[in-house]
Amino acid sequence: MWLDYLILGLYALSMVLIALYTRNRSKSVKDFLLAGKNGLNGWMSAFSYGTTYFSAVIFIGYAGNFGKQFGLASVWIGVGNAIIGALIAWMVLAKRTKNMTARLQAKTMPEFFEKRYGSKNLKLFSAIIIFVFLIPYSASVYNGLSSLFEIVFGIPGWVIMVILAVLTAIYLFFGGYFGAALSDFIQGIIMLVGVILMVFYFVNHPSVNWDLSNLVNNPELNWVTVQSSNTGLYGNTVSLMALIFLTSFGVFALPQTIHKYYAVRDKKAIVQGTIVSTIFALIIGFCAYFTGALSAFFPQFASLPADQIIPNMLSLVIPSGLIGIISVLILSASMSTLSSVSLASASVVAVDIYKGKINPDASDKKVNWTMRILCIVFILISVVLALLNQIYNVTAIAYLMGLSWGTLAGCFMGPFVLGLFSKKITASAVWASIISCLTITVGLIIFFGYHKNGFNCSFGEAIQTGVGCSPLIGVICMVFSMLITVVVSAFTKKPSAQVLYESFEKPIENEIK
Repeated sequence: MWLDYLILGLYALSMVLIALYTRNRSKSVKDFLLAGKNGLNGWMSAFSYGTTYFSAVIFIGYAGNFGKQFGLASVWIGVGNAIIGALIAWMVLAKRTKNMTARLQAKTMPEFFEKRYGSKNLKLFSAIIIFVFLIPYSASVYNGLSSLFEIVFGIPGWVIMVILAVLTAIYLFFGGYFGAALSDFIQGIIMLVGVILMVFYFVNHPSVNWDLSNLVNNPELNWVTVQSSNTGLYGNTVSLMALIFLTSFGVFALPQTIHKYYAVRDKKAIVQGTIVSTIFALIIGFCAYFTGALSAFFPQFASLPADQIIPNMLSLVIPSGLIGIISVLILSASMSTLSSVSLASASVVAVDIYKGKINPDASDKKVNWTMRILCIVFILISVVLALLNQIYNVTAIAYLMGLSWGTLAGCFMGPFVLGLFSKKITASAVWASIISCLTITVGLIIFFGYHKNGFNCSFGEAIQTGVGCSPLIGVICMVFSMLITVVVSAFTKKPSAQVLYESFEKPIENEIK
């Protein structure tokens, strides 16, 4: 497998070279977070958005888990991601987010909340939530990659985690958002090529039987509906709808995806970004879940844990030499996501907590260096959590991601989305959304855990099972966030006229009409 290792080595070298090439493009906090004064063009913004959206979690965790559970009907998750999570998200949010964050001079989501609603405490609290709940998402990415390399290459998972962490830290530490975006663009091209090759080899494998009678009689290969069997707490159809809703609408309020709109250059870039990100999401999402659904043709892997199905299928189907390219595909998806998540987490601590609360007089240079160091700290914490998860088998990687997405999107959906469009949304409503959704998340995890296991089970077993219901919990919280934000805003004091003027009416240079 020397060719596969050569491909992996060349990929790692290219990431280091990108770090060196972009090291002079992140001298200030604005450079580090927003890629400089002019921002990014549409193609780079779109690829950065798409590669942040999809990671090893979708290829290893989601495709394996839900392709097995729902069959070919799981491809509707990918279609929903493209139409709702890319096309509609860009059309609804990109221009408004870019203009309002420019008016408020907000570089992070907590800073947006502070200036949009006139509350410093809101900034601090939301920053803590973002940092805490992005860690399990990052850990799930590490776990997905370790499963792949352990099975395909026989490399211990912890070795891959360390190597991936070092590479991500290098190009993020030196290049900031521009370095991450440039690597995302290259990684996005690799992902498109790799996923098409992967599908080609799978559909042409002798084990994959495309006989019409097999397709009709096998419920796992139904494109339209899912199997009618009940999974316990709620049926497969409800579960599939919850996943489509969570993964498609969740990106409307996740700090790592919303950040892409802050740095988009102009109206032309937004139009390009809308089109390119939609096509990218459709190809990647469809192909990933389609491949996962083909697990029905490989019954020898049916008894394996869901996270191990795709790696074992890859080792069987993909020939030596090309397995390196497919591995780089999943590695690319993961590194881009990790860099965005790390940047989002480090920025809220450096800008919103350190500069905003601990040391308001800190210089731009000091905040910049603090942010770089915190990127490394966040990566380190995520690796440790991923290792602990492997040792103690806390829960499947798909549900770690669901917990992160559901909690963050639930807390911020109403405050961010409605706050972009309506002057009536109040700071009290934001607090109500965040606190109530945190409470609902914890409460439903415990309730669903005991409901599925029985009330005689241990608290640890209940939590692990409850986290497995995170997609449904996330959907409940997102809907509740929108409702409670509207209701509480109707009965509480609105932001001051000055805050509303600076948010909605203040003239800015190069406003996007």
